[in-house]
Amino acid sequence: MHLILAAILCSLQFAAAWWAQPQKDIPIGVAIHSCTQKDVVALTFDDGPFHYTDLLLDLLSEAGFTATFFVNGKNWANIQDYRSTIIRMVKEGHQVASHTYSHPNLANLDEASVKLEMTKLEDEFIKILGKFPIYMRPPYLSHNSQTLKVLGELGYHVIDTDIDTLDWQHNTPHAVGQSLDLFSNRLWNGGSIVLMHDIHRNTVMNLVPLVIKRLLQSGKRGEFSSYYL
Repeated sequence: MHLILAAILCSLQFAAAWWAQPQKDIPIGVAIHSCTQKDVVALTFDDGPFHYTDLLLDLLSEAGFTATFFVNGKNWANIQDYRSTIIRMVKEGHQVASHTYSHPNLANLDEASVKLEMTKLEDEFIKILGKFPIYMRPPYLSHNSQTLKVLGELGYHVIDTDIDTLDWQHNTPHAVGQSLDLFSNRLWNGGSIVLMHDIHRNTVMNLVPLVIKRLLQSGKRGEFSSYYL
């Protein structure tokens, strides 16, 4: 089976994802853990942009793949220092999504602080792209009912994962096999939303090429449609 890797979380159209308007049949303020369409896989990367993000974009371009980037405003770097990288993501067909402004644990914040984390990053997106996304992932995958309430009021689709590679934990060349095993085992068991981090050189240089190779071998597919979440 031919593989076309799913972009934008089970291949939701990127343009449709930008504007703050409801997406048909895709819930807001509810954590989404997987794609509902069989054999569709989405690559997602958290915590950037950073030094290795452009190299990752090169690798994805060479493979003909697209991905979702959950970015911060000021975490490992300042998003304004990577304006060209964010613009490149969009031009090359990737989805850019929110990971909050400063990467706090949202479950520990009050409603006003959760809202501020989201709206501050919206402002940064507007400075770069003239608009902001309505997809987000909570830092540390951590949220509670209050968090989801605020995110729902702001109109956000909340994306979790069902294939966590734990690449931040296995962040050395000799440990990359452990992340690959986590990816492979969960992929074979029906996983569909893959979590990695473009802030780690080991992930970009060592894990991503192996993940791409494994996906090509798997026969998993992604199609550009809005019906797979």
